[in-house]
Order: sequence, then structure tokens, then C-alpha cells
Amino acid sequence: MVQNVAGMLTELEPEDFHLLSGIEQGMRFSEWVAREKIPEFSRLTAEEVDYRIDRCLDRELVERNTIQYEGYRLKFEGYDALALHTFAERESVEGFGSPLGVGKESDVYEVQSYKPLALKYHREGYTNFREVMKERDYTSDREHVSWFYTARKAAEREYEALEALYPDVKVPRPVDHNRHAIVMEKIDGVELSRTKLEDEQVVPILDLILSEMADAYAEGYVHADMSEYNVFVNTEGITIFDWPQATPTDHENADEFLERDVENVVGYFRRKYPRLVPDDVDAATLADTLADGEFETVRDYGASA
Repeated sequence: MVQNVAGMLTELEPEDFHLLSGIEQGMRFSEWVAREKIPEFSRLTAEEVDYRIDRCLDRELVERNTIQYEGYRLKFEGYDALALHTFAERESVEGFGSPLGVGKESDVYEVQSYKPLALKYHREGYTNFREVMKERDYTSDREHVSWFYTARKAAEREYEALEALYPDVKVPRPVDHNRHAIVMEKIDGVELSRTKLEDEQVVPILDLILSEMADAYAEGYVHADMSEYNVFVNTEGITIFDWPQATPTDHENADEFLERDVENVVGYFRRKYPRLVPDDVDAATLADTLADGEFETVRDYGASA
């Protein structure tokens, strides 16, 4: 698990951030940045680099490699520190709170600004880099790809999708973005996977989710990773989150992804509430209806309807 760097931010000096930023620049060209290249990238003297490297090694913001040559690279903590420092300078984030969720591909914390917000650090590739490389199309044309590149591209894609969809689709309101991190509206609610709906709520909630998927398609996006784990339910309705795999509707596989999303969502409801959801819903027909903007209720799309 990546450690929370918020507490050490006040200990870091401007030159420490110059060093971290310099190593970040060097990692665009190689996994490990040669020691003699760091002054050029960071615009620090060689003596200053020596001092700053020791400080950042002590705080586990960077790591060193001595095989073949002496090189350095950021750890995710160093990347977190750079993003959080930028948010603080922009006054997007004024205080740091407790974790809201720690997952395989992201860590989410409550942060304070003019009101409570959520800060999401993308971690794509941190635990299973090879698998993410195979799955994500934004890495396919790169010869040198690091964990940091995949995480940054995922954050960029998610932020772009949120900006395009909000407020016409029930997604968190985007506030700011830097590197692999996003500041967004903090959503109150319960994850769908942990929600026990009353019988009379089941079909209406499923219809709400499908309607939002239809609205997202109308705005030009397919979620492409829909499941019971990225929908919040509260008294005001539902919110769909986690959009890093969002796919434009003009993508050659967009309709395939939409059908898969439909099957995932309807399948979850069918398994959890088998008496209440038709067991013969045709995902392909329903997906076509969402794309056409003609969806009304899932009850209309069973194979026998």
C-alpha cells in the first residue's frame, strides 16, 4: 500500500520539489534517471542534488538503482507529493482527511477546500503493470511506458469524461486535475454492491442506472467498466463513478463495451434480486435501445416482452 504523503508535505522545501520534478522529467525517457542527468532536469547544482536526493530517499519519495549505473526514479509517494503540492498551490486542496477507499487501481481521500471534496490518486499498473499494459489502449503506441504514465493517462481520461458528462449525467463534479490525481465532488451514499434494496426500489434503481448510461452515450461516452462497485446509491438517486476506461461512442468497440456494461449491471441485479428482475433480458437489444435514446424501463426488454 502506498503511504499517505500529506503529513510530510510541510517538511519538504521548494528544492525538494525541483528534484522530484526533475526525476519525473527524466522518467519520460528511461525507467531510471542517471544520477549525472538529474542536475540538468532539475536545474539544481550537483551538490544540491546530492543533498536533496538524501532527503527524498529518507522520506521514501524516490528509490535508487545501482545495477549498470546509478539511477533514480520516483516512487508513487513522490508522484503523490508533486500532485498534492500543485493542488495546494492552486488552492484546490486546503486540508487532507481520512481515506474514503483504497482499491487495486486507486486510492481516494477526503480533502477540504471550500467544502469537503474527494482526492483520487490513480494507481493503474502499480500492482500488475503487465496486465494493465495489455488492457489499456492508451499505452499501445509507446515504447517506454512507466507506471506513472499509465496512471497519468487514466486520470486524464477520467477527468475529460467527467468534464464532458457533468452535470447532464449523474457523475461526481470534477474540480481539478494534475498528473495522476483528480479532485472531485465527494459523493455521499452507499456502494451498490453493499446496498440491500427494498423490493419496490429494485427495478426503479436499475432503470435509473440504465437511464444514466443512456444519457452518457448521448453525451459521447460509454463507461466500459460498469459494475455494482462503481455506483453509489443515496436518497437522491444514484451516481456513477470510476470513469478511467471511458470510451468515446465513435470508438470501433463502443457498442460492444455498452452491451457488456448492460450485461454486467442487469446480471448483478438478476443474481441479487432474481424474483424482481426479468431473467430473459436481452442485453444486445437493451444496449441498442440505450444508444438510440429510447429506453424507458428494463421490464420492456425481456426476450419474451
